[in-house]
Amino acid sequence: MRLEFASPIATVDVVLLTLAGGVLSVALFRRDKPPFEGSLALPGGFVHVEEDEDLVAAARRVLRDKAGLAAPYLEQLATFGGRNRDERGWSISVAYIALVPGIDPAPGREVIAVDDLPHLPFDHSRIVEAAVARVRNKASYSSLPAFLLGDAFTLDELQETYERVLGHALDRGSFRRQVEFQGFAEPIPGALRHPPGRGRPAQLYRLAGKRLKEFGRRMLA
Repeated sequence: MRLEFASPIATVDVVLLTLAGGVLSVALFRRDKPPFEGSLALPGGFVHVEEDEDLVAAARRVLRDKAGLAAPYLEQLATFGGRNRDERGWSISVAYIALVPGIDPAPGREVIAVDDLPHLPFDHSRIVEAAVARVRNKASYSSLPAFLLGDAFTLDELQETYERVLGHALDRGSFRRQVEFQGFAEPIPGALRHPPGRGRPAQLYRLAGKRLKEFGRRMLA
């Protein structure tokens, strides 16, 4: 006997994280249609069954269409679902974390510190909270914060980025020893950053392999 089941709404939502004003921040977009029209929310959208090869493809499409960018780092966070999360019906959303070196405010888009968020529609506040907890935890044992930097950075900039994500200062000598030991940042031959004035130029580095490296144990807490 064939059973008929109602199909739930299937969407992806992306927590787009960056550094703005020296703090970890999230990009929010003003919704242009109901429900919650006019409210700031995470960029998201329905899964396009004829277009999206998989959920990662759906998340990348949402980022491209809603934010106009491709994130150098994209990670599946968790699945959120329930009868009451969306007034249009039983809804499932697969949430992703994206990290980008920078994103500017624009019409219909705001970049807000993760610790100063207003209440968000659906369960987006809970999704952001889970994403921030994941990123801060992984920052203590992986190269994850480096994806918030551009293609070239100094070791001082790298340490500053870790400190902004973790929320506390790190010992300069210990941090540099760990970076050297883990080998996830490599010097760019002949590339220096010259500070204004008469300061000493600093060696520029890049993320080795351009992929996440986990250290195996907590190093930077």
